[in-house]
Amino acid sequence: MAEVKRIVHSGAMENGTLKPYRLIPPVTALLLLGAHGLRLGDFGLAASLALLAGLLCARRAWARPVAVAALLWGGFVWARATVDFIAFRQAFDLPWQRLAWIMGGVILMDGLALMVLLGRGLDRWFDRDREWAVPRAAMFLLTVFGLVMARAKVDFPILLADRYLPGWGWLEIFLLGCYAQWIGSMMRTPKGHRMVRPRIWGLFSAVFFLQLALGLLGMDRMLMTGTLHLPVPALIAAGPVFRGGGYFMLVLFGATLLLVGPAWCSHLCYIGAWDDAMSRLGPRPAPSNVLRSLSLLGRGATLVLAVGVAWGLRVLGVPGASAVLLGAAFGLVGVGVMVFVSRGRGMMVHCTAFCPMGLVGNVLGRISPWRIRIGADCTGCGACFSRCRYNALDEGRVALGRPALSCTLCGDCVSACAHGRIGYVFPGLSRETARAAFIVLAVSLHAVFLGVARI
Repeated sequence: MAEVKRIVHSGAMENGTLKPYRLIPPVTALLLLGAHGLRLGDFGLAASLALLAGLLCARRAWARPVAVAALLWGGFVWARATVDFIAFRQAFDLPWQRLAWIMGGVILMDGLALMVLLGRGLDRWFDRDREWAVPRAAMFLLTVFGLVMARAKVDFPILLADRYLPGWGWLEIFLLGCYAQWIGSMMRTPKGHRMVRPRIWGLFSAVFFLQLALGLLGMDRMLMTGTLHLPVPALIAAGPVFRGGGYFMLVLFGATLLLVGPAWCSHLCYIGAWDDAMSRLGPRPAPSNVLRSLSLLGRGATLVLAVGVAWGLRVLGVPGASAVLLGAAFGLVGVGVMVFVSRGRGMMVHCTAFCPMGLVGNVLGRISPWRIRIGADCTGCGACFSRCRYNALDEGRVALGRPALSCTLCGDCVSACAHGRIGYVFPGLSRETARAAFIVLAVSLHAVFLGVARI
């Protein structure tokens, strides 16, 4: 009997008419919240909430949980505003009871909107972009959360919109959230991940260095603080040693390793995208034991060299200008490795055999539980060997069921395996869920970095 009721209800849902009037409460609640932001002079917030209301009307499934989150936040905003308004009126001995009733009505409207969005009455309305709707909403919300926290925790305008158009920072945050869910949807499949990852990685690097170039040309607001720093990854570790402080990039690097392990080196590094681009100009990569030995020895040597020289320069009291020249020389050597060796081998030699932070990422990234694993039923076809530009796969590693130390969780091998024997793993999650969760985190970090990362 229960099954019959379920089938009848399902048929009614499919054959029934859409009822867009159900959107009136959530759209009204979002616009009221936007009007409150407009009253406070936050034009970006008002525009963002209006756009979110438009996405609800456009029937985007991923916008539904986003709107729920916005209205939950709105409830706290209205409650706090109510307390503040009443306290203000009481302080000046003004009548406040009618205000309390009005604000209570606004809060009830917010609650009604939440009930409507969480109910089943709108299930059929949100029929667009249903595939991966929850991960897409998660990418949007994580991006927004990361940017809001960054904006709140620094004492200078970290977003370009706040620098050039004060009051519009929220709109940049909203648009970056939309960007995150969009590229995440394209990375839903392993093939999509392989195609999109190098493009958005290159985009991030291009935006990063374009801002640096514009800053050097005199547009100071394009720089993080107006103080120039060398964009050489080795200085993430060597810089604080020389300066005796300034641990922001080191902390950021460490936090990224906790979230996505060594994926910094395949999704987020502003220089790594260059090595990736150079390697793609060469032949298909082939496993190399010589380069694999340099994965530990070569990068270990450059790590000791970078940190040791930085410490020595500090002890000797060498001026900062001289240290900058040495850092620039180290960076130029790395670029030479990319242009001549990575391109010639079709492999990311700079990242896997030269970059000291690549080694740090590979070693400390193991703190994070994300892994690439190869099933025991692997056919041994070797298709993944020529996809791996990090020299992490060969017959021996396949037999062990895991890639070598230089693996950065790029995911190219996952798309190469026609038999589905390679995949992301995370304790307690299926492979498909683990891959989806990893994409959510990696894409969200990419979008946040795109919004705030500059010299």
